[in-house]
Amino acid sequence: GIWERASRNGLVHQIILPAPSDIFVAMRDLFTSTFLLPHLWTTLYETLVGFVIASVVAFVVAVLLSNFAFARGVFYPYIVTFQVLPKVALAPIFITWLGFGLSSKIFLAATISFFPVLVNTLAGFESVSESSSALMRALVASRWQIFSRLSLPWSLPYVFAGLKTSLTLALIGAIVAEFEGAERGLAVLIKSFSYQFKMPQVFAVLFVLGALGLLLYGLMEYLERRIVYWNRVDPS
Repeated sequence: GIWERASRNGLVHQIILPAPSDIFVAMRDLFTSTFLLPHLWTTLYETLVGFVIASVVAFVVAVLLSNFAFARGVFYPYIVTFQVLPKVALAPIFITWLGFGLSSKIFLAATISFFPVLVNTLAGFESVSESSSALMRALVASRWQIFSRLSLPWSLPYVFAGLKTSLTLALIGAIVAEFEGAERGLAVLIKSFSYQFKMPQVFAVLFVLGALGLLLYGLMEYLERRIVYWNRVDPS
């Protein structure tokens, strides 16, 4: 109510902060339009593909680094160095390499979402109880059995913590890459409406982005509850 009155009474200019009622009308028009779905699908596709690629690669790398100390000592510093580079600054380079199509957006989404999965998966493997590992070895369990029946289940809560963070970062990466140059995507809509000073439409697209991020996070929460069912805390 304060927001609506401040905007309607001229305390805040409509270009800076449009009234919620205007944003609601813009959202209604946006959802009844024919152009929203192609842009929404493009951003969603870039996000999910980049996230899946980053998650698979990060998990495999984490398994290798956790099992081979030499590989960790050699490669992990380079991975950390690459992580501290600002990915926003790398977006123009990726677009130069891969063009303005989907590939550059997927690559940036994968790049920015890679590290959380890697770090959390490594932390999960390192948290495995040494006594449990010793027991498995005493029972003459193979390396694969120790991994599949002890290390992997033990580390899954850590892995999903990384996946939830990674998925939201993948969406950020896709949007940043679209801002640098794209033909379709929600960021393209934001740029187009901004250039036309259609601020209610800009805020409407932002709300769509927020809803998309919440949906993806909720989906990952659901998968975690279904897969890591033993890690749930009974509220009673």
